[in-house]
Amino acid sequence: MDFSEPIDLKLIREAVSNVCRDFPDEYWEKLDREGQYPQEFYDAMAEAGWIGIAIPEAYGGAGKGVQEAAVVLEQVAASGAAMNGATPLHLSMFGMHPVIKHGSESMKKRYLPDVASGKLQVAFGVTEPNAGSDTTSIETRASLVDGHYVVSGRKVWTTKALESDRVLLLVRTQSKQEVERRTDGMTLLFAELKRPEVAISPIEKLGRNAVRTCEVVYDELKVVESDRVGEEGKGFRYLLDGLNAERILIAAEALGIGRAALARAVSYANERVVFGRPIGKNQGIAFPLAEARIRLDAAGLMVQKAAWKLDQGMSCGTEANMAKWLAAEAGFYAADAAMQTHGGFGYAREYHVERYWREARLMKLAPISQEMILNFISEHELGLPRSY
Repeated sequence: MDFSEPIDLKLIREAVSNVCRDFPDEYWEKLDREGQYPQEFYDAMAEAGWIGIAIPEAYGGAGKGVQEAAVVLEQVAASGAAMNGATPLHLSMFGMHPVIKHGSESMKKRYLPDVASGKLQVAFGVTEPNAGSDTTSIETRASLVDGHYVVSGRKVWTTKALESDRVLLLVRTQSKQEVERRTDGMTLLFAELKRPEVAISPIEKLGRNAVRTCEVVYDELKVVESDRVGEEGKGFRYLLDGLNAERILIAAEALGIGRAALARAVSYANERVVFGRPIGKNQGIAFPLAEARIRLDAAGLMVQKAAWKLDQGMSCGTEANMAKWLAAEAGFYAADAAMQTHGGFGYAREYHVERYWREARLMKLAPISQEMILNFISEHELGLPRSY
């Protein structure tokens, strides 16, 4: 068993770090404070080819796997960009997986090259006010009329909706009462966002404020039938194909935030002198930081295992969920320890750890809560009765 990192992954880390070096913590603090989208950073990553890393070469991408994408996103987050830097990228990386796997050839040729180049930005529209984690209870409807789906409904937590040209939109083409299984009757559309029939409203939130998350209302939006992903009524199954990749990439980002926070905390603990000695000499400071490193490295192993299994075409639902749970816990623990290490200065924006703390906290909620992951493990791995 070889635990050394392959040379190609090391080269990816170095190349991504070179791009991120031009975007220091001060850049991200300013954008987060002013609510400005990091278009300059997005363009730089697109020009370097990182956005299309997981898109097949036939459609303008690099044709790499989740392992490579995870390294890119971990390194972006670890640079200090955290979620403000990672989120604009990962939506294009994993979000297009249903199109890659189930879209028509004409759809793939029409859209994937522009996604890979960064020209076409995409969002993900699934969650609704009355559905939440219960995706089968979505109420946004679409009816096929004269070659167009007519969509009406409301979505929440649609990240990057204001900047995106299109959205992978999950709708009901049949109600739950009309289908045999509650997961049937849902259809995935690749819909336009910049239309008069679409109203987008940013949601005020705790962190990741450079990338706005929105409520989106669709009022009889027309979507041509050719912009349907795969078959009608099978959209939920298509989404499931991308969930493991999403959780692995989110886990990698959580690790990156934790590593950024830990690096700042260690530096501060070495430099800050109180009572005539650096505070890092105190075990009350040193031990939590040592534990943070242990947690991050342990979670990192599960992220690597899950990504490897997915790229090998192996079943990895358990590992992907475990990776997300462990990394979210480890990332937030590190950010919290960094905040505590800085004391009162941890609350000051100029030290950046408060931003890491706010963004690391999100990872315990999204894209799925820690509790729902424990539901999965208790049911599917331990054989306990389903609790929901």
